[in-house]
Amino acid sequence: MEASENERLEQSESFLPDSDLVSSSSGFSSTISVDDSRISSTSDDISTTSGSSGEIPAAEMPRILEPGTSVSLRTRCVGSNNGVNWGFNSVIGRRKEMEDAVAILPGFMSRTCDHVGGCTAPGLSNSADPSPVHFFGVYDGHGGSQVANFCAERMHKVIAEEWDRETVNGFEWKRKWEATLSSAFERTDNEVTTGEVAPDMVGSTAVVVVLSSCQIITSNCGDSRAILCRGTQTIPLTVDQKPDRHDELMRIEGEGGRVINWNGARVLGVLAMSRAIGDRYLRPWIIPVPEVTFTTRSDEDECLILASDGLWDVMTNEEVGEVARRLLRRLRRSSVSNEIPPAQSVAESLTEIAYSKNSDDNISIIVVDLKSKRRRLPRR
Repeated sequence: MEASENERLEQSESFLPDSDLVSSSSGFSSTISVDDSRISSTSDDISTTSGSSGEIPAAEMPRILEPGTSVSLRTRCVGSNNGVNWGFNSVIGRRKEMEDAVAILPGFMSRTCDHVGGCTAPGLSNSADPSPVHFFGVYDGHGGSQVANFCAERMHKVIAEEWDRETVNGFEWKRKWEATLSSAFERTDNEVTTGEVAPDMVGSTAVVVVLSSCQIITSNCGDSRAILCRGTQTIPLTVDQKPDRHDELMRIEGEGGRVINWNGARVLGVLAMSRAIGDRYLRPWIIPVPEVTFTTRSDEDECLILASDGLWDVMTNEEVGEVARRLLRRLRRSSVSNEIPPAQSVAESLTEIAYSKNSDDNISIIVVDLKSKRRRLPRR
């Protein structure tokens, strides 16, 4: 390693807390479901902590596909021969109440490749092979935890149901996913109201990633955020929906609303985001309409990070990406066996860093290691 790279490594690792702190704040589990997704423990510095990690074995992923006949389509899935390793941490931090919620559902759907990226040429037998599709979601509640918890229990189920229900004339997979996610967010929002889940003044952000072997599909309402670490790049997969974002400001004012600067830009001086699930008292200015993005997976992809603004309020995308890349690479190179997967260590480290930088909010972080099972050359 060159001297300049060593200096950058030392600089990024200066963010990292002591190893004893990093490993003390979460439990460990090899599998996770809706019911067991919150494994609780305690920490001296951050109270009410939950965390977990898991792995989706490579055997459960679709096999490498033979090259297709169409040069315009991918001939294989980038993630087809790699397992998916993930970890998360969710802590109350300096808040009096925990209003964040996290949902991780490996294989929550099974769909053919041409429904999640078209990575094989149409008509080939491989294009009809089912592939597991994985779900990751972070929900940051405000005014109470009811809506965030409801989203963590329901959103993935509604998405799966809406996929089966949704039809698009002249079927095209991107359009179907956009319609599915928009319908699912709206339906979840309606269920919050009709089911009397929470008072009208309670709401939640929602950042969701649907991960297949070839695509990263992101759907976002609010100011929770998702990023992709690809090589040396940190790529934002979402854009915060803030009241002073030009297009959101125009929409709110066009509906007769006002954005007032009260400790930051807020809708009617109250809410610091312009889209959310719930918050019926601020309709039509606060809407549950997600922004959906599609990112084709690459061999250079390192990891996905989803988090609530307890992280993003004190660290930039680039700072988070740099810490994640450096720590993942260091842990992958390490010859010391460790029962804690690298993704879990990154989630815990980022939590500790955010707390040490005086984050005053709940902090919830999911890290998905996209290179966890790739063959690596031995160190010389």
